[in-house]
Amino acid sequence: MADRQSRTLLWILIGGGAFFLFVLTIFSLVYLTLRAGTNQAGFAAFGDRIGVVDLDGVIFSPQPVVDELKNFADDSSVKAIILHVNSPGGGVAASEEIYREVKRVREEKKKKVIVSIETVGASGAYYVSSAADKIYADNGSIVGSIGVIAEWVNYGDLMKWAKLKSEVIKTGEFKDTGNPSRELTPAERAYMQSLIDNMFGQFIHAVADGRGLKYDDVKSIADGKVWTGQEALSMKLIDKVGDFQAAVNDTAKSVGISGEPTLVRPERDRRSLLDLMLGDLAKYIPDQENALGRQIGFYYLWK
Repeated sequence: MADRQSRTLLWILIGGGAFFLFVLTIFSLVYLTLRAGTNQAGFAAFGDRIGVVDLDGVIFSPQPVVDELKNFADDSSVKAIILHVNSPGGGVAASEEIYREVKRVREEKKKKVIVSIETVGASGAYYVSSAADKIYADNGSIVGSIGVIAEWVNYGDLMKWAKLKSEVIKTGEFKDTGNPSRELTPAERAYMQSLIDNMFGQFIHAVADGRGLKYDDVKSIADGKVWTGQEALSMKLIDKVGDFQAAVNDTAKSVGISGEPTLVRPERDRRSLLDLMLGDLAKYIPDQENALGRQIGFYYLWK
């Protein structure tokens, strides 16, 4: 009786182990397939290629876009780079860093960088785009919003209502400028405006330099407005009305690629087998975009 139970238990263990290995194999195959799919170059490692870098959403950091541009710039099989833009802009310094990398790729690596604006290419995203060799946008794309913004919530009245008092010990008059528990002083407001004006001038200069326009001409339209792609064309803010495929086709011809070019995208978000089994938990994590309203900072951002 004991031997029979032992044999039964053994077969259960063997069957369970075999089933586990089968499931593990299936998930591994799915994982490898997904990895190959994210690159689009898994089966086309040779030949002339066009790199595609996505600039998507609010720009909080220059990464991973800067690293992706660098990698494509150093890859001799990548003949040109298309920066696929769908962003309302973001942080001043982050936007400027991506802008500088686009210029470096063009000037030092002698590699074409083309921008294709999808739905939105505004403010910091347009700042970045202006550094490219050519900008494409659809007729209905949103383009422009050349300007700077800084904002925060003042909850001083709420603190008074709750009978709370903020205590600040500082070393200089302007050390706590932007303290949300009180109003700005006239001197602080002038100080903040001077910072924004300086950043605004940098923005105008970058666009004028990148687009080959006069500083005063750019300044005359730099009032924070956005325009459609169709309007932006006549203002010389873009080079051609066209979708992503038009940008791909024209870019391929400009670098001597005949036929349908191979597009390669950076591999992002590597998922382990455990990730696939447990699912995507990112939706339960607070995103940075919601945190934007709680941060004091300066932004090239269309809102």
